[in-house]
Amino acid sequence: MTVVRGAAGVLLAGGLASRLGGGDKPLRLIGGRPIIDAVLDRLRPQVDPLAISANGDPARFAAYGLPVLPDNGPRGQIGPLAGVLSALIWAADTGTERVLTVAGDTPFLPKDLVSRLSEAAGTPADRIAVASSAGRIHPVFALWPVSLASDLRLFLTESKTFSVAAFQKRHPSVSVDFPLSTAESPTDPFFNINTPDDLAKANDLAKGLAP
Repeated sequence: MTVVRGAAGVLLAGGLASRLGGGDKPLRLIGGRPIIDAVLDRLRPQVDPLAISANGDPARFAAYGLPVLPDNGPRGQIGPLAGVLSALIWAADTGTERVLTVAGDTPFLPKDLVSRLSEAAGTPADRIAVASSAGRIHPVFALWPVSLASDLRLFLTESKTFSVAAFQKRHPSVSVDFPLSTAESPTDPFFNINTPDDLAKANDLAKGLAP
């Protein structure tokens, strides 16, 4: 894994975890440690700088030594796009041209996610690169040009939908397909944990798997 020059990273940790009884999904345990640990193990070597997007008391993420970004959306609870907007604004302030966003409940994300998305996006940094697997697009797993912040703010103010995919369709984009199973990701690398059954499956998959 190599850090892609000019790519920041933001882990989106704002999910409500309603099907898991509430609370912070990334702080649930798999393999005896928080899900977020597994995500950061795979993400840290790929991006610089790195932050966490989450509302509420940032102290609960203090152990990770990363900036915690509250939502920057203009209208209440609007889902992950508010976190994406915060990510774009923060990344622009760090001087990077692109920012990767990932969900905080996906412990098996690809270790070459940034390099492959960056290669597909090309130059200049004006195209969104989005991950896919098995013919399915994963809009939150995307490499975004930070120049999109103004249009995203406008979209969140005027649009009737807060769909990540709907916003992406407004701009040039490319999708990158990732294999369903590798030695590093024994399942769909974008498998996310929503239910107790998902949590049990993740625990089984994590056994004996190197970070």
